[in-house]
Amino acid sequence: MLIRALEPTHGIAAMHRRRGLHGERSLCSGPGKLTEALGITIAHSELPLDRPPFALHARASEVDVVSGLRIGITKAADLPWRYGMQGSKFLSKPFAVI
Repeated sequence: MLIRALEPTHGIAAMHRRRGLHGERSLCSGPGKLTEALGITIAHSELPLDRPPFALHARASEVDVVSGLRIGITKAADLPWRYGMQGSKFLSKPFAVI
């Protein structure tokens, strides 16, 4: 799985320093931006996400997840390869719901 974007909720000041930006929407709205904002480097490659230095936390409430077509691919382009929170402004590009 490739996480391509997220809504920053914690450590936002550190993300601003790493990215040199002030707006929250553009901090993590793409895979390169996301890794830079989180301070993830090649040294973190292939580490399990359920052990330090990473931590996964369950959401406190339910969210509406929608699926859409993946951008920029030609093989299996009609399959729902993309998932996100409905109405999220933190995606790199909005997608049409299928």
